[in-house]
Amino acid sequence: MKVELISIGDELLIGQTVNTNASWIGEQLAKRGVEVENAVTIKDDKQSIISALDVALKRSEVVIITGGLGPTKDDITKKVLTNYFKTELVINEEVLTRVRGFFEMRGKEMLDINIQQAALPKSATILHNQVGTASGMWFEEKGKVIISLPGVPYEMKHLLSTQGFDLLMGRFGVQELYNQTIQFQGVGESYLADKISDIEDVLAKKNIKLAYLPSTGMLRLRFTGASSDEVKKTISETINELYNRLPKYLFGGEGKGLSEVVGDLLVEENATVGTVESCTGGALAKEFVQIAGSSRYFEGSIVSYSNELKASIVGVEEDVLKEFGAVSEEVVLQMAKNGRKKLNVDYCIATSGIAGPTGGTDEKPVGLVWIAIAGPEITRAFRFQFGNHRGRNIQSTVLTGLNLLRCQLMGL
Repeated sequence: MKVELISIGDELLIGQTVNTNASWIGEQLAKRGVEVENAVTIKDDKQSIISALDVALKRSEVVIITGGLGPTKDDITKKVLTNYFKTELVINEEVLTRVRGFFEMRGKEMLDINIQQAALPKSATILHNQVGTASGMWFEEKGKVIISLPGVPYEMKHLLSTQGFDLLMGRFGVQELYNQTIQFQGVGESYLADKISDIEDVLAKKNIKLAYLPSTGMLRLRFTGASSDEVKKTISETINELYNRLPKYLFGGEGKGLSEVVGDLLVEENATVGTVESCTGGALAKEFVQIAGSSRYFEGSIVSYSNELKASIVGVEEDVLKEFGAVSEEVVLQMAKNGRKKLNVDYCIATSGIAGPTGGTDEKPVGLVWIAIAGPEITRAFRFQFGNHRGRNIQSTVLTGLNLLRCQLMGL
């Protein structure tokens, strides 16, 4: 099954909105054994839509369109598709009832413009939207399928997840693939590939593919094979082997982020944590508090960006600051030790570094970061040299700090 994606919206072309819809659809189809062949982004313009459809239907069996289904005059996709497939708009009473209920439930007046959301192409199969007012539309033309969906991400995901994907799989009889993804921190893809080359060779003989998916401070490894009991067993056994082989780097599957994994370990130990942050400016604390229930283990944070606050609030010795500088092993160790006492926590993560892009020297270049973990039994500091991009340096520091705490909690 060849699939093409057409994303409609001027806001996508000018960079005002990031096109997350295409990436999500591609990811979800890949999990089901289907690859997207082409993806295009076009203006919310009649001729642009027609031209894109003409091209897509020549080279693809399935065309998925997102965007342009709102109630305002600039949303023209429904009308263009109605004319393209030589049909007519008719009021769908079921949709009209649902749209009316949508406004009544919110205590809002339903306008004539909203009623037009229930006017849908007569020849289309309607995908009913339970989370919004714009319906999805399924057309079939000469053995090919065209699906038109709203551009609002949560509405698009709802329509495909509850109806669209099942209809597609049934229509084309695609064999579903089995995917598992695991996550690493602190290891690059070349290093990982070298460490697991023997495993990769064994998997290849069993038609199980590996995909390395790097991002800032993280690396995901995706396993893909036929959806069979044998493949699932092989992947499960392989993941267990990787946990044993690379425990310092492999922290979990796709379902949980690193901060949640660390939180679970803290709950198991009935321990608390806090942070003393300089270069991360509270970003590390944010990683903890974004997890529901983190109040069980996260006590708080001290953001001591200046040397004055490091001394007056955290209690770093001024002589140590003057002799070694803020970005040093000596200072970050005191930040972690003193922070543990001041915050009254079992564990404290401290960060100090040169995020950049300015401020570096030959001795202490941009990207130099010290992270310390103070615990009940031991306090350790670690030196890292990241890159020259401020945002990525901060993100890498946050993830590295979390993983260092994970390793300490696990006795690694």
